[in-house]
Amino acid sequence: MTPSAASAPVAGVPSGVAASAPDAARAQQQLPRVRGRLLPAQIGLVINTSDPYSVQVGEYYQKQRKLSERQVLRVSFPAKPVLSAAEFEKLQADLRAKLGLEIQGLALAWSKPYAVECNSITSALALGFQRELCEASCSPSKPSPYFNYWGHRPAQDLGLRPSMLLAAPTVEGAKALIDRGLASDSSLAGQFAGNVNVYLETTSDAARSVRSSLFPEHGARLRRMTVQRVIAQNPPGLEQMPRTLIYLTGATHVAGLNKIDWLPGALADHLTSAGGVLDANTAAGEQMSALAWIEAGATASHGTVSEPCNHLQKFPHPQVLMVSYVQGATALETYWRSVAWPAQSVFVGDPLAAPFAPTPAPF
Repeated sequence: MTPSAASAPVAGVPSGVAASAPDAARAQQQLPRVRGRLLPAQIGLVINTSDPYSVQVGEYYQKQRKLSERQVLRVSFPAKPVLSAAEFEKLQADLRAKLGLEIQGLALAWSKPYAVECNSITSALALGFQRELCEASCSPSKPSPYFNYWGHRPAQDLGLRPSMLLAAPTVEGAKALIDRGLASDSSLAGQFAGNVNVYLETTSDAARSVRSSLFPEHGARLRRMTVQRVIAQNPPGLEQMPRTLIYLTGATHVAGLNKIDWLPGALADHLTSAGGVLDANTAAGEQMSALAWIEAGATASHGTVSEPCNHLQKFPHPQVLMVSYVQGATALETYWRSVAWPAQSVFVGDPLAAPFAPTPAPF
């Protein structure tokens, strides 16, 4: 992780989100209201027929989420970690030919490819491949029109469809992820849902802790979410993190993640250079992959696929993440809404997870 001179000013933050981190209540007042959310009938499920993992995970997701056959897009392309620009353009053309106007977002049923050269696969599908970034990956990338977009029909409003990988280390792990996403739906919407915790960790690594300037105050509350600001020199044991819904840190590795009391629908990520390199071998000393969060019990995560430097705009904004999620948005919408420059951002998890979504009215 290379420090960036541009990391202190937060260019492009949404109206009302200050770089000096107001408390969560003030952030809630200043940020716009979510207008609707992505529904299962609006998601397109993409299955790579050349990849056995993709076929098994995709079919399971279709069944669990009760997606119609018209929502399933079957394509064939190399199941390798990184696509070339030419390979990606063929995939993009195939998808464009098959997508209907009702599709507002995509669930990608694979863990690889996760990148298109230096871009993430999720960003390239939504915003197009940004070739120039590969010559200087620490440079600012094109701003995302989805950042500070609070609607629910991006295909019509913005001309793009955000996407998320249904990625896990194994097929069984992906099925467990899907089950957690389904269990999360409206689980915190009722008045008796109970309090949940947001853990925002500052480490001794200044370059990876730049988001600390955006953290709400310790003890701040946003509906039922309570902020716990953690200093890494004296953190709670991971087994002492009850009812965890959001955990953000700046560390290359976090040991013992399976000790955390994860709620269904939990979001977690670490600000570091290669969290989006999903085939990373942490046993060999490489940086932890975003899949480590999924394997431990989180339901969605974020990482970068090439060296981003520590531009704040290339990582999820903590307050936007909290405010969007607590208003009932899905994990897909919440993560996409929180990153201003997502060209290198790969989003993984169940895109439809929505713990604060209003409970559907009985028929």
